[in-house]
Amino acid sequence: MFRIAAVIAKNFNDRVIAPSLLAADFSRIHEEVSRAIHAGADWMHLDVMDGHFVDNISFGPAIVQTVHETNDIFLDVHLMISRPDHYLQRFIAAGSDLITVHVEADHDVAETLRRIREAGCQVGLALNPATPISAVEPFLDQIDLLLCMTVVPGFGGQAFMPEVLEKIQAAVKIRETKNLSYHVEVDGGIDAVTAARCYAAGANVMVAGSSTFRAPDMAAAVTAIRNA
Repeated sequence: MFRIAAVIAKNFNDRVIAPSLLAADFSRIHEEVSRAIHAGADWMHLDVMDGHFVDNISFGPAIVQTVHETNDIFLDVHLMISRPDHYLQRFIAAGSDLITVHVEADHDVAETLRRIREAGCQVGLALNPATPISAVEPFLDQIDLLLCMTVVPGFGGQAFMPEVLEKIQAAVKIRETKNLSYHVEVDGGIDAVTAARCYAAGANVMVAGSSTFRAPDMAAAVTAIRNA
């Protein structure tokens, strides 16, 4: 199946706020996504966990499709699963705009990235805090987004890991040195304080779960992260 996904701008100075659906009220998914949109969210981040690659299970293609069919927002789908190549087609069909897979997962990374691109989706690659930037270097010319996890993936609400800031800086330096074109996204423990540190390191896409969906005023929280 080929689909035409939304195009993400390649201005890396633009700040993109992507609330994580994992922190939303799952009994009201349509309303929660609408609330994020009205609060000023640019993208919706959807964390897919399989209970194997990470020690948690979240949701699958049906939830992605529900969000796609009930709201008009760019869907940033993060596959924290052992075999993204096996399940890829289902998430493409569900309406993903950008699909991010992990370099550490059990698949042919280059082939999976190629399949995402050929399906008409934007291409993302993620790495865990313990994984060196060298693991993704061979693939950086094939992606639209590099996701640097700022917590060990699997559960929301964890504390930000400041040691990842050096990896963000390295990713930006490689992009500039090799004249490449990818956003740098961070996910884990992001709020106005940690977002400021990530922006300073060169990241421009902020995934924020608890600090947005569970804030007393979501619009104020999104604005604070954008202006950090």
